Parts: sequence; structure tokens; C-alpha cells
Amino acid sequence: MSVVTRFPPSPTGFMHIGTARTALFNWIYARKHGGKMLFRIEDTDRKRHNEEAVDNLIKGLEWLGLDWDGNIVSQHEQRMRHAQVAKELLESGKAYYCYCTPEELEDMREKARSEGKTTFYDRRWRDADPSTAPRDASPVIRIKAPLSGATTVQDQVQGDVTVNNEQLDDFIILRSDGSPTYMLSVVVDDHDMGVTHVIRGDDHLNNTFRQNIIYDAMNWQKPTYAHLPLILGPDGAKMSKRHGAASVEEYRDMGYLPAALRNYLLRLGWSHGDDEIISDEQARQWFDLTGCNKAAARFDFDKLESLNAHYIKETQADELIERALPFYKQRHSIEPDTKALAMIKQGIAELQSRATTLLQFVDESVFYAKTVPFPYDEKASALLNADATPVLLALQKELQAADQIDDQSVKAICKAVADQEAGGKMGKVGMPLRAAITGTTVSPSIFEACAILGKDECCMRLQAAIEHIENNGTIKQAG
Repeated sequence: MSVVTRFPPSPTGFMHIGTARTALFNWIYARKHGGKMLFRIEDTDRKRHNEEAVDNLIKGLEWLGLDWDGNIVSQHEQRMRHAQVAKELLESGKAYYCYCTPEELEDMREKARSEGKTTFYDRRWRDADPSTAPRDASPVIRIKAPLSGATTVQDQVQGDVTVNNEQLDDFIILRSDGSPTYMLSVVVDDHDMGVTHVIRGDDHLNNTFRQNIIYDAMNWQKPTYAHLPLILGPDGAKMSKRHGAASVEEYRDMGYLPAALRNYLLRLGWSHGDDEIISDEQARQWFDLTGCNKAAARFDFDKLESLNAHYIKETQADELIERALPFYKQRHSIEPDTKALAMIKQGIAELQSRATTLLQFVDESVFYAKTVPFPYDEKASALLNADATPVLLALQKELQAADQIDDQSVKAICKAVADQEAGGKMGKVGMPLRAAITGTTVSPSIFEACAILGKDECCMRLQAAIEHIENNGTIKQAG
């Protein structure tokens, strides 16, 4: 049997982190078995349908690096097929017309509440004589659920789960306006698309018992089920906006790499011994649904950041810079030119060793793309005071006299200036030098930075800092 999974989100907003994990598990399982992952938009609820949300889902999946097989299927476009199945069930006696009014249904709900029942519909039209139906009424179609016994779902994650059939109602499969319900549409689409494995959140587990009624009524082969536990916030509550980022797009914009998020989401509900860093290839080899945890997993932002730091170190320079490029403009209104990009690439080893996110990578490398005069942040500006002028002048003089510079020669120059102007204290030299060269107080090794920029650029930046001091801060400061 060829494995076919599916990713069927509803287009109502951004891709939630739990939705992303569901897509990941479906993708890995399909790829592990040489099968297919299909992409279906569950857009039967036209009032909540949002085309922008569809685009967000597609972009989110693409950013995560998860591909799918075939064209994207719209559930709404299959509605005639869904209605046809409802009519087939009606004709075979597995479903029936229900003519209850909204008032009658509300009375049933109130009665069920008072009696503590989990279902409310009293099945009054299940075996009623059709000739007694009210004229000009538009009925719904309800499925005939089993009236006694119990139903067991064999789940790859949750194990065997059993419910008494008295808890299952004769739910609606076709509305009075002829539109199919979600419960019917999902089953018909999964069957018609050849889905063999339904991997989804355990908030859908209760739906499985109802959906299986349709499978049995149509005499269709049921898929294998695997219901994944929810993702909780660090405090144990359901993951939401109040915990911080809740959507894939937010993690992208916070500077996380797709590979890091894939790795983290994989470990959030599944494990392979004590392995924390798991490549896509290893995931395809090792992943098994029976290895998924039953218990809900708590999101740990520190672990994600640690994984992200690892993947930043492991990513090839060109790819890392490509992913970082949009953030230079977003955060600093700078678009690095070819020369700046070459310098960033030259210094990338230390930048990678320091960064935990792409935002940090960009913030600590953007100085390579700056041109004088550039603004200084508050802490850098505080260092560029009258006491720093003799140090900066001495550094400028020594750099101008040098034939060429590398990180070791810059270090030697700083040591000599420290002995001459700062009582041998390197910090009294290195700190104002970093402020003058980068405009900040946080950067990679200032010796390496100066060597990469070259002595002429360094002397220009030192001169701009000296003039900034002389002008008593008239040069605009960065916010």
C-alpha cells in the first residue's frame, strides 16, 4: 500500500505553530515511506474563508521547506460530490431527512442539558413516515448513527480509544440549503483522494468516531489514524498569542531558520532517544508514529533558540546571508551592496558563532554596510566623548602609518595606544574604537572587523567619530 497523507488547514488566519507541526509530521511520514502528502484547503465555511489566509498557508509551508504532491485541492469546489454522497446515503437508508424547526431543536438542547446528556437530538424523524413531513419545508439530511454498543478507534498515538455509541448523535451531513457539512466533506475528500493515514491534532479525536460512521455507511476503507497531542505554552496553557509568537510567520520574522523550526517541532511530541539535533534525512529514517508522545508538549523558547544557533552555525554562508538580507532593510533601512556583502561573508565565521537568530546576525554585521557619517546608538555615543579623542587620534595615526593591517596588527596597534594613552588598559581603547567603527557597543572582534574593513575605511570612520565629538553630538544619533 502506498502511503498518502494530507495537510488540510482551514483558511481563517496565519499558520499556527500547531498546524505547522501537523504538516511536518504528515510530510515526514509520507517521505519516509516514499508516499505522497496532499494539500487540501478546507474552505467549506465560506463566511470565514479568507484568500489572504490561503496565501499565508502556502507561503508558510514553502518557508518551512515542506513540499506537497499534486495541485492544491479546494474542499468547497468538491461540494457537489459531497452532496451526491449524502443523497446516496439517503437512498440506501443510511441517512434520513429531518424537518425539525430551530425552536424544536432548542427545546431538545434545553431538555438534554437538564438531563445531563451529551447529545440532544431525539431522532424523531429517523423512522418517521415521510408523508407526515410539513409542506414546503427544507429539511436537512442526518446520518443514522448506531443506537447501541460501543465503537473503538485504533489510534497510532493514543492507542485504542472506545466510546459508547449512545454518545454519538445522528449528526447533519447536508444542510437545508444543500451545502455539505465539514464532517461529510472531510470523509468524502479523504476517500476520493486516497488518503491512507490521517495525522492530526487530538482535538479532532472525537470527530473520528462520527466520521467513521460515514465510512461504515459507505462501506469505505478507513484510514489509519494518529492523533497528536496539543502544543502548550511554557505555563502549561494552550499555546496562544499571550505566550509570544504563535504563528509560523512570527517565527520567521523573529529570525528563526526553517531547519531549526522543523527540528524543534519534530522533537515537540516525538523523540528518538536523547537526540536533540535531527537532520531531515535522519527524521525520514527514524520517524515513526508509535514514537509520538501521548502527553501534550510544552513549548520551550530557550531550546528553540539554542537549536537556531546551531543551524545558523551550520548554514552555508551564501544561504545565510540570503535569508538575512530582508532584515537589513527592515531593521536598519540599509541594503548591503556587493562590497558590503563580501565583507560580511569574510567575517561570517565569528558572526555565526555569536548569533542565535538572524536578527542578531544582522544587527552585528550591518556596520559593514554603513557609510560615514552614520548614527551612533545611545551607548556608543556615550563612549564617544572628549576623553576618547586622544585615543581615537592615536589609533588613526597608527593605522595611517601601517602598510597593511590584519587582526593581529590591529590588536598590536590597540595595545600600543593603550600603553600610550590609557595606562595599558585595552578596554579604554577597544570600547571607543568599536563605537567609532560600528556605531554600537556590540559586535564581533573589533580587531577582525577593522582588518576586514581595511585601514582607509577605518581611518574615515575614526575621523567621523572625532568630528562627532568635536561637534558635541550634532550628528544624528540612532534611536
